[in-house]
Amino acid sequence: MYGTVMIGKLKGSREEVIRVSREWESGRDVPGHRRSDTLFSDDGTTIVVAVQFDSKEQYMALADAPEQDEWWRTVMAPLLDGEPTWIDGTWETTER
Repeated sequence: MYGTVMIGKLKGSREEVIRVSREWESGRDVPGHRRSDTLFSDDGTTIVVAVQFDSKEQYMALADAPEQDEWWRTVMAPLLDGEPTWIDGTWETTER
């Protein structure tokens, strides 16, 4: 699996992030998308989002899609305080 981790600072409300994330999940059929998880830290401002895809190619297709860029700029980015850090890479499962 392949994907990304976003680490940012929350400007909007936790509830708003959950709402727009659920709308994204339910409103789009993104090939290869496995799951997305959001962590809201105990400090009240740090947010970590982990997204997994079946393959790097499927992840990159979404990352390069103009409609994804527009959604990010107009819907999600305004809920963050500044630019987040992105870490792309391969996911390995360590479940027993």
